[in-house]
Amino acid sequence: MAARDYGQYCAITRALELVGERWALLIVRDLLVGPRRYGELAGGLPRIPSNILATRLKDLQSAGIIRRIPHSRVIVYELTPYGRELEPIVLALGAWGFKALGDPREEQIITPDSMTMSLRTAFQPDVAARFPATSYEADVGSAGLLVRVSGGTLQVTRREDPGWEGAADLAFAAGPDIHRIISGELTPDEAVATGVVRVLHGPGDLLNRFASTFHLAAA
Repeated sequence: MAARDYGQYCAITRALELVGERWALLIVRDLLVGPRRYGELAGGLPRIPSNILATRLKDLQSAGIIRRIPHSRVIVYELTPYGRELEPIVLALGAWGFKALGDPREEQIITPDSMTMSLRTAFQPDVAARFPATSYEADVGSAGLLVRVSGGTLQVTRREDPGWEGAADLAFAAGPDIHRIISGELTPDEAVATGVVRVLHGPGDLLNRFASTFHLAAA
């Protein structure tokens, strides 16, 4: 089914033929967060041409990676069990890419689904299990998220999704430079002092818990 054929009999080659086309893994990334309508996928990937999105969805369906299903009187796309097997691969790729992330460019954005997957990538369940259950309301760029950590489990809800609840233990706002906290380049106190993070409500010292719970080593 793949448009690209490398002419090699190799499992890695086959994997690239299935998900190596441009935008394909980003579609998978967003569907790892949850089922999405066509318009939601387009909104989460604002630079993807409509014809390319349609082609990638068709190719991923043909490969058995995603499927179309009715949901609340609309059609949504979701990963199949075979497609969900890509989750540890996508998370590992995110951790690897974080090492070369660098500073954000002015035109780069953070979407709710990309930030959700970044948090999943950086989540340290063994560290989180040492703290009491904590919820964070995080406004990161255009992404509004409710982040719940309980024991070694993580749940992230978008502001527009059912189940959003306010009054988190800590609410803060940040931009793409939040990666400097996750990498340990900035301490939470330094992040607040330099304006990288603004505490909206709740005790600011909970940022230390956030930084310990979500950590990735940078290059």
